[in-house]
Amino acid sequence: MSKIEWTDATWNPLRGCSRVSEGCRNCYAEVVARRFAGPGKPYEGLVRLDGEGKPRARWNGTVRQVPEHLGAPLRWRKPRMVFVNLMSDLFHEAVPFEYIAAVFGVMAAAPQHTFQVLTKRPERAAEFFEWAAEGGHLSPGDALRRCRRAAADALDTVSAGGLDLALRFVGRPEAWPLPNVWIGVSIEDPPTAQKRIPEILCLPAAVRWVSYEPALAGVDFARVPFHRDHPLVPFNPLVGGGTHTDTPWRLDWVVIGGESGPGARPFDLAWARSTIRQCRAAGVPVFVKQLGAAPMQSVEASLVAAGLYPDDIGPAGRRPERVHLRNRKGGDPSEWPEDLRVREFPHAFGGRA
Repeated sequence: MSKIEWTDATWNPLRGCSRVSEGCRNCYAEVVARRFAGPGKPYEGLVRLDGEGKPRARWNGTVRQVPEHLGAPLRWRKPRMVFVNLMSDLFHEAVPFEYIAAVFGVMAAAPQHTFQVLTKRPERAAEFFEWAAEGGHLSPGDALRRCRRAAADALDTVSAGGLDLALRFVGRPEAWPLPNVWIGVSIEDPPTAQKRIPEILCLPAAVRWVSYEPALAGVDFARVPFHRDHPLVPFNPLVGGGTHTDTPWRLDWVVIGGESGPGARPFDLAWARSTIRQCRAAGVPVFVKQLGAAPMQSVEASLVAAGLYPDDIGPAGRRPERVHLRNRKGGDPSEWPEDLRVREFPHAFGGRA
């Protein structure tokens, strides 16, 4: 089972990654990989080595397929929320589209589960769906053979259920989205929000969501560009709108959290309050995951109590001060101010608690 508050289990048909932005600086997965990067261990060859040949907590850009794990969800009988690729990114540039199709095939064959995909590479995700819509430039038989080759070691487990189902979606755009697959982007500040959120809104998914973690700066969702083809037109993805497409331009869920672990950067509680307020106004569920290892308070409590937040009062009411919590990652809601104890799930899934 998972220790991540918004999911039940993790599934890792891939290992390895590479950094793409500041949100990756203190990547927890790199720390885990370093511990298991010795000779014969699962993450050998996936992290950088220092001058003495010892593993460092930094990905080297190599991504390894793990076909022996591909069929795992098919063996889980009890329905669960499943976070896909805790230790990688499904849409990493090094992952062949055929293997991504095999992963989607397994998700299609396990409708009892809800799969939560999270990426920092939504533009590659868009390329995958374009590839799928064109049949991968392959005949159905060739597509199946390539999907099978990508997961050859898992055929005994997968072929009877999931892998063959990948074909139903290669070349059949009307089959998307899979009703049990959520696709989200990870953001950390206004630049990553402006770059990644418009991309995710173009993708076929039952739920489109944002993981605003680690939050490194406040995000005004109303300043996000309208579309990747119209980068100068702002709109609010929490509300949606638009006239040049039938795509439902709206996020279905927002998760927010501060950074934890060694070297954690400050997390201003005002960012969480602003996000909650924006989501409340738009009717979008929001989930506060944790306050991080370095929570800060930059606004007077009296202003917060009065319903005034940084975007109402301009500059912060006072110099930020550290908020001291017993939980090392700020993950115990009982220690939080009451207005931050918000943990909602997408409306389509009954507000699962």
